[in-house]
This record gives sequence, structure tokens and C-alpha cells, in this order.
Amino acid sequence: MNRDARIQELKQRIADLRARLPKHTPPPSMLQELEDLEEELARVTREAEEAKDETGGA
Repeated sequence: MNRDARIQELKQRIADLRARLPKHTPPPSMLQELEDLEEELARVTREAEEAKDETGGA
């Protein structure tokens, strides 16, 4: 899976998880999953930006 597809997948998973989170007392496991997904999204996005910089923006 390429980086752009992975970024889109992570964004979708985050949106789906946020939509399922209860407003009050969300389970810790859901909060941990959300944090993990957001961290992975940040990492993959950073890698994509670094790759663009290395290739001159292509």
C-alpha cells in the first residue's frame, strides 16, 4: 500500500472511531486505539513529506 493510500485509510479509521466514541466515559481501549492511529498518521504523513523533500516535491 502506498503512503497516500495509507494516509487516507488512517484518516478514515480515525473518523470512524471518533464517530463511535461515546460522549461520556469512553472505554480506555478506544482512546488508546485513537491515540495509536493518530500517532501512526503523524508518522506516515511525516515520512511522505520527507520523501517529497528528497525527490524535489514530486
